[in-house]
Amino acid sequence: MAPEKQQDNGTRLVTEFVLVGFSNLPELRPTLFILFLLTYLVTLSGNATIISIIQVDRTLHTPMYRFLAVLSLSETCYTLVTIPNMLAHLLMESQAISIAGCRAQMFFFLGLGCSHCFLLTLMGYDRYVAICHPLRYPVIMRPTVCLCLGALVFCSGFSVALIETCMIFSSPFCGAGHVEHFFCDIAPVLKLSCAESSLKALGIFFLSILVVLFSFLLILLSYAFIVAAIVRIPSAAGRRKAFSTCAAHLTVVIVHFGCASIIYLRPDSGANPSHDRLVAVFYTVVTPLLNPVVYTLRNKEVRVALRRNLARGCGVFK
Repeated sequence: MAPEKQQDNGTRLVTEFVLVGFSNLPELRPTLFILFLLTYLVTLSGNATIISIIQVDRTLHTPMYRFLAVLSLSETCYTLVTIPNMLAHLLMESQAISIAGCRAQMFFFLGLGCSHCFLLTLMGYDRYVAICHPLRYPVIMRPTVCLCLGALVFCSGFSVALIETCMIFSSPFCGAGHVEHFFCDIAPVLKLSCAESSLKALGIFFLSILVVLFSFLLILLSYAFIVAAIVRIPSAAGRRKAFSTCAAHLTVVIVHFGCASIIYLRPDSGANPSHDRLVAVFYTVVTPLLNPVVYTLRNKEVRVALRRNLARGCGVFK
């Protein structure tokens, strides 16, 4: 039971949340801990490898790979928000989290999640300019423009997160204080609000539509122009090369927006906590692992740069 305090009218207010998480699976918790820990370590290693190889290899000092490095760094921060806390709760009996801690976790989780949507949109635009306007690409995507666009991505993402977090935590919480999740997500926390939350849920739902659907439609628009440009390339080798620069990005887009749509683009979000937790495991644990794997296995330039620098490093120690 979460700690409570009582108002003058007798309403019991929650002062601390209890994350239900995987408490209903006590026999599986050690196995889940090992599985999630190994996945998390591989994810951190993969993202660190991508960031390092882009930093040290001059052939990858292009806007596309700079954005990829930012995505990898953002993914690392994204996993830091939820996974260490989840691993700790899998080991400990106590599943408690303070309201301030819950608010901070939700703000950073939503901020990074929204920023990912906008960053993937920006990466789609980068591919559009590179393929449809190759001669103007160095001018359009010059460093100052990329820096400003990157700053705009994160400012927009965290602005949306601030609005949503303030909406959710603007009223006190009642009841047992049990959050039916392994981290502080929108729907399970909103359910504990003392005030009528249907208008808040509707506002957050439409804001989620604006972020996810608008970003996805912009990416589709970019790829519509990209496909139109690729089919006009006379040689099959040229078409394959042009599409190969987009394949990894497109894979990550499908996974990221697919999971976001399943969770946040439903009016009855939170109606099935067990289903939502399962999907949440996928987009908080599995999806961050897919990104470095996809970008290293499907991207020839990253693979070549990785082999070249590994060979150079081995040569130094000989």
